Amino acid sequence: MSVILYTRQGCHLCDEALSLLMQYGLTPEIVDIDTDADLQKQFTTCVPVVQVDGKIRFRGKVNEVLLRRLLEKLG
Repeated sequence: MSVILYTRQGCHLCDEALSLLMQYGLTPEIVDIDTDADLQKQFTTCVPVVQVDGKIRFRGKVNEVLLRRLLEKLG
């Protein structure tokens, strides 16, 4: 399973998202959107963004219940 966490420095929701993902045994690739102008335009107001297997699953906040259901479905 490929997991990417789009984030930016100083984002407390991003820190919470990373912590939650790791609690469920996931080790996401972390991408700072501020290092890429296109990503900045795409995600500037909605980080964190979690992409699983190429599909964006969460924007702004990771819902733990939905994350658990997703992992059960994909697992």
